[in-house]
Amino acid sequence: MTVSSQDWDSRDLTGEHHEGVVFVDVDMTEAHGRGAVFTDCTFRDVRFNVSEHVDAAFSNCTFVGCSFFDATFTSCKLVGSRFDGCTYDLMKVEGGDWSFAVLAGADLRRASFTGVRMREADLGGARCAGATIRDVDLSGATLDRADLTGCDLRGSDLSALDPRTAELKKAIVDQAQAVTLARALGLDVRAR
Repeated sequence: MTVSSQDWDSRDLTGEHHEGVVFVDVDMTEAHGRGAVFTDCTFRDVRFNVSEHVDAAFSNCTFVGCSFFDATFTSCKLVGSRFDGCTYDLMKVEGGDWSFAVLAGADLRRASFTGVRMREADLGGARCAGATIRDVDLSGATLDRADLTGCDLRGSDLSALDPRTAELKKAIVDQAQAVTLARALGLDVRAR
């Protein structure tokens, strides 16, 4: 099934279920709701601007050329979803599970991820300079060539981060993370 060129502006998505649907050029600006479920769906050139999603699931979905300007995802599940050529200005993600999500090369400089599970997510080559990625579970995540310049990483699991393959200049980390990064560089960290 394909939904094309529809106006879903301000639509209440609460309780909606969609499986295997292809959404093309759909305006979901200011769409909102709790508990919507999208499984194996494709979103192409969809505008999620200023939308608010709570306890929603976008499982194994593909997003191509979508706009997430000022979109908010609270306690949402985006496990296994793929993003390609999307924009994320002022996007806020709070809680939820984005494990195995593919955001390789994404421009996340003005996005915020807080308390999110992103196990084994692909952030290779992602541009996260100045972003907020706090208290995020990044265990097993791909972070090669990621630009984390000035990124607030406090509280996040950085055990998968090789500081030799990512840009970390002026990144904000806590003491435990500093030790993890030093050990990843081969330093022998000891108490006095």
